[in-house]
Amino acid sequence: VQLQASGGGLVQPGGSLRLSCAASGSIFSINFMGWYRQAPGKQRELVALIRSGGMINYADSVKGRFTISRDNAKNTVYLQMNSLKPEDTAAYYCHLAMRSGNWWGQGTQVTVSS
Repeated sequence: VQLQASGGGLVQPGGSLRLSCAASGSIFSINFMGWYRQAPGKQRELVALIRSGGMINYADSVKGRFTISRDNAKNTVYLQMNSLKPEDTAAYYCHLAMRSGNWWGQGTQVTVSS
């Protein structure tokens, strides 16, 4: 199983970015796909996840600004990030949880700065 994340970059406060993460390989019995982030000197934290049944969870800090979605046919999860703030600066990692185990993407850097 491989996860290929993309879409990070440098954006000004108030701007938007869209992250994508495509899963490939032996993909079946998905429990959920999601995004985590880790800022320098901080622990990795959940940003958003979407379960196989469609239930979605967001961190309180991103509610109303970020939207997670999934294309089941492409095994791809997206994170639309709007109204970005400097405190959103972090490496963002996609996560795939299946019955057979857990996998992480390589991380994509998001920097919010003027």
